[in-house]
Amino acid sequence: MESGTVLVTGAAGGRAGMTGRHVSEMLLARGVRVRAFVHRIDERSQRLRELGAEIFEGDFLDFHSVQRAVRGVASIYFAYPVQDGLLDATTIAAVAAREANVARVVNLVMLRSSPDAPTPRMRQNWLSEKIFDWAAVGAVHVRAAVFYENLRDDIESGLSSEGSVRLPFGSEGTVVPLVSAEDVARVAVGLLTQSSQTGSAYPVIGSVLTLHEIVASVGRVFGQDLGYKEMTDEEWRREARVRGLNAHAIEHLSQLWNFFRVGGPRADAVAYQVTDAIERIGGADPKTFESFLREQLEAAGKRSLA
Repeated sequence: MESGTVLVTGAAGGRAGMTGRHVSEMLLARGVRVRAFVHRIDERSQRLRELGAEIFEGDFLDFHSVQRAVRGVASIYFAYPVQDGLLDATTIAAVAAREANVARVVNLVMLRSSPDAPTPRMRQNWLSEKIFDWAAVGAVHVRAAVFYENLRDDIESGLSSEGSVRLPFGSEGTVVPLVSAEDVARVAVGLLTQSSQTGSAYPVIGSVLTLHEIVASVGRVFGQDLGYKEMTDEEWRREARVRGLNAHAIEHLSQLWNFFRVGGPRADAVAYQVTDAIERIGGADPKTFESFLREQLEAAGKRSLA
């Protein structure tokens, strides 16, 4: 596929998965022209400029800003952060993309996207998909599982002084579908550059682990004998607020953790299996949670979780 210029939103990377940054770097490495849509100019956007990206400072919720950003691009990677404003931002992007004759929009949403999904954000994701579909801009939807990065942050913030992983996930048999942001980005890049891909929605799951397996992986990587201690929802919410999560994200995640806790994934065996999209479209085997943690440990130069 002749991709032309790709507009990558969230290109500088946020506080969680940072798929936009991964998508930008992967496209640039392939020689694809990237227009990096960033909220502000800083050292992160400067790094993208040094890699060859065109930097566009803009605002998802400003129609004229988005309109200027899409001018002359062939495709868009759309990844709106977990905060208020998704449907406004989607509508603005869809209108601007249609006016600019954009040929493809790769829309990042969450794994469960339906009118009866377990969280308000997931139900908004479903509406976001419909808006892009109706705009007739070649939309495809990447439905990603819980990012390893988000789980890592929860584990690090909840690690007790007694050597227990503290999470609001219920019993150690709770099942969680997971994926690395890098693998999500690989699938997005494949959809942006491969004309042979058909279909409109691509579930992306890199691993499906029980809470017991998650705790065991953390213990092996950090060489510690870790236990598990369940947090209450209110304890998790309080600590999430201290970490700076916004109210929208806290509400979404707390309801998602409850969905896992009551056995949602076990009741949907077909949907909650490792999918082939990472290998088939992204061209790589799915990254395991344990290998992700080892990479993070090496990059940070840490010796333990503390």
